[in-house]
Amino acid sequence: MMRAFAAALLVFLAPAAWAETPDLSTIVSDHILPRYQTLAETSAALAEAAQGKCDTNTPALKQAYHSAFDAWISVSHLRFGPSEVQERAFALAFWPDPRGSTPKSLAGLVRNLDDAVHDPQAFTTVSVAARGFYALEFLLFDTQFTQHAETTYICDLRRAVTRDIASNTAAILADWQGGYAALMAQPGNDIYRTPSEAAQQLFTAALTGLEFTAQQRLARPMGSFDRPRPNRAEARRSERSLRHVVLSLRATQDLALRLAPDTDAVTRAFDRAITRAETLDDPVFAGVATSQGRLRVEALQQSVDGIRTLLTQEVGPSLGIAAGFNALDGD
Repeated sequence: MMRAFAAALLVFLAPAAWAETPDLSTIVSDHILPRYQTLAETSAALAEAAQGKCDTNTPALKQAYHSAFDAWISVSHLRFGPSEVQERAFALAFWPDPRGSTPKSLAGLVRNLDDAVHDPQAFTTVSVAARGFYALEFLLFDTQFTQHAETTYICDLRRAVTRDIASNTAAILADWQGGYAALMAQPGNDIYRTPSEAAQQLFTAALTGLEFTAQQRLARPMGSFDRPRPNRAEARRSERSLRHVVLSLRATQDLALRLAPDTDAVTRAFDRAITRAETLDDPVFAGVATSQGRLRVEALQQSVDGIRTLLTQEVGPSLGIAAGFNALDGD
């Protein structure tokens, strides 16, 4: 699962003499805080849009969904600190879902007319599979739920999910602004004792974000050559699968270049991967079912893996960091 971000890599500090400390204050102020601010604002707008007319085809609701989901993907590599308190990030993004828990959990709520939808606090206790952006996608785009989209309970459930998203994203931002940002920007505290420890956290975030894209967003729909699995593509119902790859690559590129601003090879590697993704013209990776389509997605995956290798070999040593990889523990 995506909760594996927190433990996806083992990172070891090399001798301090090797290290070049990045501008932590600027990374926090220019990379992290604006992204969480955008996420909180777009999520609040999403919750507001859901309060309107109970119609899944309302353009304002669909646009609000895409804007907020974009904002989440653009910050989803930062799986540490406030986003992990009370498993907030997990509640926002329950995916991969190999057992189909999300539609089952949502169907259970609908079948039982669970009163939790009327109480924001009670809703935090329902299955995490029925919360967050991926649950909302089912409610907005899957016929199992959209064919009854205007029933009172489905409306209430959709509103409960969006309120929950807005609450979690607001809490993450509040914790960053309320103290965590200062802890990372100014090490010498119980969380980050040295600048190297803060740099280690950020370097790990960049690497794990790339690994998630390669091993989940791309590998899952590819399946095997004999058995491609396009229906496993992330957010395919709202045709966001490729979009997530591009958004995540752009976000991790921004972080990587802030950690190593003078590394032209990193810039070129990211640019190649992003261009390859943008020209793929396969929004839900349906092409993996054909030999030629699969090869194109494999080439993109190899580009992403190449960036990870480059960061490990070029950027890590400049920061005094050496990384040893563990596989993501998701399915």
